[in-house]
Amino acid sequence: VFLGSYAKTSRELRFLPADNPTGEFRVVVPRSDGHEYDVDHYKGQFFITTNRAAKNFKVVTAPMNDPSEKNWNTFIAHNPAIKIDGLSFFRNHLVVSERERGLNYLRVIDMPSKTSHRVATDEPDYAMSMGTNLEFDTTAIRYGYQSMVTPSSVYEYDLNTKERRLLKRQDVLGGYDPSAYEAKRVWATARDGTLVPVSLVHKKGIKLDGRAPMLLYAYGSYGASMAPTFSSSRLSLLDRGAIYGIAYIRGGGELGEEWREQGRMMQKMNTFNDFIDCAEYLVKNRYTASDRLVIQGGSAGGLLMGTVANMRPDLFKAVVAQVPFVDVMNTMLDATLPLTTSEYIEWGNPNEKAAFDYMMTYSPYDNVKAQSYPAMLLQASLNDSQVPYWEAAKFAAKLRRLATGPSPILLKTNMGAGHGGASGRYDALRETAFIYSFILWQMGQLPGSQPAGR
Repeated sequence: VFLGSYAKTSRELRFLPADNPTGEFRVVVPRSDGHEYDVDHYKGQFFITTNRAAKNFKVVTAPMNDPSEKNWNTFIAHNPAIKIDGLSFFRNHLVVSERERGLNYLRVIDMPSKTSHRVATDEPDYAMSMGTNLEFDTTAIRYGYQSMVTPSSVYEYDLNTKERRLLKRQDVLGGYDPSAYEAKRVWATARDGTLVPVSLVHKKGIKLDGRAPMLLYAYGSYGASMAPTFSSSRLSLLDRGAIYGIAYIRGGGELGEEWREQGRMMQKMNTFNDFIDCAEYLVKNRYTASDRLVIQGGSAGGLLMGTVANMRPDLFKAVVAQVPFVDVMNTMLDATLPLTTSEYIEWGNPNEKAAFDYMMTYSPYDNVKAQSYPAMLLQASLNDSQVPYWEAAKFAAKLRRLATGPSPILLKTNMGAGHGGASGRYDALRETAFIYSFILWQMGQLPGSQPAGR
């Protein structure tokens, strides 16, 4: 039995033999600053996934009677190009969840022989993860798979023969034909030379002549990894000729821990520059044009939306910012708010001058100025404990006061929702329909509407 205590950049785990439930928990490795680890038990020893001298994690073994670092032996060496996300043990196999160049992989290790292979995939851009596998004595596992054209699917996979069998695939109403759509991954070059991956999906036959409308989404914070997953609602955009994209900008975890580190604290500007550079790449390569490019992000992704709208309002036709963290300075200076002090490790502590000055350079509310802005839909939730509703309200008020152009600045507050938006199934669908109506209006895809310049 394991008992874990997790902070944003450190962890401590304790263990107790299951056959001694009244015993005392013992510490595996004492907590230390910056040390993140996890522990599994297999055949009498611990397998510890650790970032000690291994930014993207390595796996070591240790004896149960003394799992301290002096007794560690390397089982999977650190590879800077591959991040280890988790381990799943079975009687004769270990499945390692890995991430390389922004894609998920499942590596199967035959424990007696130590030979390994990766589970094969059919598409160049996809999302894959281990399913719930509670049976230890098995040679078959279940895993989840999807892409922006393949609905969410569950496969059974034989660890020995490498054979897979589709068990279930999400039903999509309306005669959905995946062969009518095309998904791919492109790499945009950021201003410092860094290559940033972007997932794209559209109907086949779309001409890349700069006339297609596009919705570009991103998040880029906390080391969270976005993925090219399937959405049946998104078909409403694609069937109207729109292109949908996800930019995996720095600050997220898609390309490993270094990717995260390059987009937080005193390097946070990389997040915003990456997004702008991805948008410029898509315009330059004629996937879309700035007068029909709509962008979307929520929470910390809403901070992204507000910042890039201040930095490059000419690049976007419209912005959708959901529960946006836009009043960065006032929020981060108010220690009575529930998340403020724990967020110092992500954004910096504004009570320190260097951090204050840096955060002021991008805080959306503090950088609104007299210029022509794209159309904006700002969504807040009254019961949001993570990003208070007044952040979007203040941002909307300041934009309306200073914006010089004719673009609408809309504020929509859900009076019965929290940070995740509408929780009921049909309420969530209505909310999506509202957002898509705004997006299609700005794209010029609704009857009587046309994408217009500023």
